[in-house]
Amino acid sequence: MELPKMEDFEKLGFFYLGREYDIEARARSSGLVLYDSRDLTTHGVCVGMTGSGKTGLCICLLEEAAMDGVPSIVIDPKGDITNLLLTFPDLKKEDFLPWVNAEDAARKGLSVEEYAVRQAEQWRKGLLEWGQDGGRIRRLRESCTFAVFTPGSAAGIPVSILKSFELPPRQILEDEELLNERVSSTVTSLLGLIGVEGDPLRSREHILLSTIISDSWRKGSSLDLAALISQVQSPKVRRVGVMELETFFPSKDRFSLAMKLNSLLASPGLRLWFEGVPMDIGSFLYDPGGKPRVSIFYIAHLGDAERMLFVSLLLNSLVGWMRTQSGTTSLRALLYIDEVFGYLPPVANPPSKAPLMTLLKQARAFGLGVLLATQNPMDLDYKALSNAGTWFIGRLQTERDKLRILEALETVSGASGAQIPRGDYDRMITGLEKRVFLMHNVHDRGPVVFETRWAMSYLRGPLTREQIKLLMDPIKAFESAARESAPVAGAGEKATARVSAVAEGAPALPPEIPQFFVTKVAPGEMGQAVYVPSLLGIAQVRYSDAKSGVSWTREVCVEVPITDDPIPVDWGKARELPCPPDLERSPPSNSMFAELPKAASNPKNYAAWEKGFAAWLQETRKLELFVSPSLGETSKLGESESDFRIRMQLLAREVRDREVDKIRKKYAPKLARLEERIRKAKAALEREELQAKEQKYQAAISAGSALLGALLGRKAVSGVKTTARDLGRTAKQEEDVKGSRENLESLQRERAALERELESEINALEKFDPLTERLYRVAVTPKKGEITVRLVALVWSPIQ
Repeated sequence: MELPKMEDFEKLGFFYLGREYDIEARARSSGLVLYDSRDLTTHGVCVGMTGSGKTGLCICLLEEAAMDGVPSIVIDPKGDITNLLLTFPDLKKEDFLPWVNAEDAARKGLSVEEYAVRQAEQWRKGLLEWGQDGGRIRRLRESCTFAVFTPGSAAGIPVSILKSFELPPRQILEDEELLNERVSSTVTSLLGLIGVEGDPLRSREHILLSTIISDSWRKGSSLDLAALISQVQSPKVRRVGVMELETFFPSKDRFSLAMKLNSLLASPGLRLWFEGVPMDIGSFLYDPGGKPRVSIFYIAHLGDAERMLFVSLLLNSLVGWMRTQSGTTSLRALLYIDEVFGYLPPVANPPSKAPLMTLLKQARAFGLGVLLATQNPMDLDYKALSNAGTWFIGRLQTERDKLRILEALETVSGASGAQIPRGDYDRMITGLEKRVFLMHNVHDRGPVVFETRWAMSYLRGPLTREQIKLLMDPIKAFESAARESAPVAGAGEKATARVSAVAEGAPALPPEIPQFFVTKVAPGEMGQAVYVPSLLGIAQVRYSDAKSGVSWTREVCVEVPITDDPIPVDWGKARELPCPPDLERSPPSNSMFAELPKAASNPKNYAAWEKGFAAWLQETRKLELFVSPSLGETSKLGESESDFRIRMQLLAREVRDREVDKIRKKYAPKLARLEERIRKAKAALEREELQAKEQKYQAAISAGSALLGALLGRKAVSGVKTTARDLGRTAKQEEDVKGSRENLESLQRERAALERELESEINALEKFDPLTERLYRVAVTPKKGEITVRLVALVWSPIQ
C-alpha cells in the first residue's frame, strides 16, 4: 500500500488521525481520516479498555490541536499525557536514552542503551509508515509550548489554590445560578479536604462557609484561607437565613471548624498548596510571550480529596474564563480529561460535576472543546454527554461495557432525532483491535472505523515526579526570568508620608478642601492603624482617532504624596489605584493621624494641583495601540501586545475557517454533480457486469448443448449458430463492461482533479503567524478638551 504523503493530510483546520480500517479484512485501507477541528466544539468522548490505544489516540488529537495553534488544558490523573513533552525531532537514540523504561528493557533481555537504539528505530519507522518524519515533530514543538503543572508539588510548576479564593469574573457574579454553583463546589471541595462531608442543604459547615464566601464575593472582595478562618470565628454576617448565627452555629462549634481549617495552614505537607502560580486560565492557555500552550496538570501524586478540590477549582475557573470570551464557531481552546471516572458519575454529585456539565452545555458557543476519556464506561452520566458530537470507541473489556456504549449512542442519536443501526455498530465494535477505533461523528454521514496514526510523542508510559522535575526545571527557569523582566502594571511607590508626629482624630480643615478616608483594612492586618495623607486624583480621559477608528474613554485614579518640599506635589510620582477607589467620607474611630503638610491645608493649592493633574495626564497618558496589517485589526484599550497577538490568533483561525468554507461551498455543487454521475456510473458498471456474467453463463450452456448434440449424433448446425451468437453477445457485453469501467475511472479521475484544485485553492490562502507578524504602532494623544478632572482631594490611607 502506498504511504501517505505530507500534502495528503496537512490540511488547514483538519486533524490527521489515521487511516480507514476494513473490519472484515482486518487491514487498514488507503483512505485517510481527517477530522475537522471545529467538530470538537461539540465535544468528544473517547472510550476504551486498557491497551486499546486510547491514550495514543488522544495524544494524537492533542498533537494535531497544538500544530493548529489551539491551546489545551489537560487534566492528567495517571501521568500518561506528560509524554507530550517527549518529542525528539532528530530521533537519535541519545534523545530516547534518558526516558526509556529500564524494566521494559530488562523484560526484553536488553541493556538500557540497546533498548534506546531499538526505540529510536521503532519510532523512525513508525512515523515513516504514516507519512511523518522528524520535520513534523519539529513543527509541533515550534507551534506550541508545553508545560507540566503539579499542584501540591514542586516537581513541575506548582499551582497556588489555597492561598486565595479569588473573586470570580463579573459575568459569574451577575449570574445567580453560576455564582451559587461556584460557591457550592468550592466549599464542598474544601470540606472534603478536611474530611467533612458537606451537604449543601443540611450541613451547617457547608452553609456557613458558603454564606461567608458568597457575602465576600458579592461585596467585591477575594478571600484567603487565613481570612476565611478568621471569619468562621467572627463572621461579618449575624444571621444565616432567618436564624441568629449563634443559634444556627454556636461559637464553640465554629471554633472546632476553624481548627480543622487551620490544620491546612499548619500542615507541612500542604505548604506547597499555598505557593506557585495563581489559578489563571489565560496564562495556562498562553505562555508569557503569547504563544499557545499545552498545560498538563499532573495530579497522580494527590489523594482523592485533593484531586477533587483541584479539579473542581480548575473547572470553575475555566467556566469563569469562558464567560469572559467572545462567541466563535472556531476551536479556540481544548479541555482534555484523561480519565473522567469519578468526576461525572451518573447518580452522585461531586463538586466537579456541576462545572463540567456547564462546560458541556455552554462551551460550544465560546469555541471551547471538551474531550473526555475513560476506561470505565459504566460510570458516566450519559445524559450529560448527550451534547457530545464525536465518540471514539475502542476495544471494550466486557459485553456489558459494549451494551452500555450502544445504549449511550442511541441516547445521543435520539437527542438529535436520528437513529443508529444498532446491529452494524455492534458488529463493528466487536471487531475492533488495538489502535482501531469506531468514530461516531454527528457531523459526518456515517460511522468510520480507523486505525490511529503513529504518535509523534514518545509513548513511554507515565513519568515519575523526578522525571517531570528533570523536564520542567529549564522551563521553570526560563518562565521565571520572563515574568521578572515583564513590566508591572501600575508600578510606583506607594504614596505614603514620613510619619514624624501622630495625633488622635483627623485634623480640622477648611470646608472647601474635600477629604476622604480609606477605611478598608487588608485581611489579617491587626493593631491600630496610622493614617497618612496623600493627594487623590480622579479623571476621565477620552481617546479619539478617526484614522484608526478609536473612540474610547477610560477612568484614571491615582494618588501622589504631599510633602513640605518647595514643590509639594509631583504628579510624576503618582501611583495607580483601582477605579473607583473604596473611600469613606467619615474618619474611622480610635485611629491615629500623621501630621498634615502645610500645603495641604491651603484650599487654593487644590485648584493649582487640579490643573497640574490635567497637564500631567495629557503629557503622560498617550495611548499606544498595535495594528495587525494582515487582519486590519487594532488593539483594544488596555490590551497588551501579548494579549493582542493572542486575540489575533483566534481571529486568524476564524478568518481561515470562513475562507475555507467559502471555497468548499463554491466547489460543492460541482462535486455533488460528479458524485451523482459516479454513482450512476457505478450502478451502470454493476449492471453491465451482471449482464456479462449472465451472458457468459448462457454462452457456456449453448456451447455445452452443441457439444453434447454433436456427441450424440444430432444435427449441430443450429446449436453451433446459437453458440456463435451467444459468444458474440458475450464479447459485446465485455466491451460494454470495459466502456462502463473506463467511464467510471474517467469520472473518478475528474473528481480527484477537482479535489486537487479545491485543495490547491485552500492552500493558496494567505498564511501568516499572528505571533510573529510585524505590528504597526499607533500613538493616540488625548486633546486638552478630552480630559475631564472629576476630583482632586485629600485622602487618608492606613499604614502599620
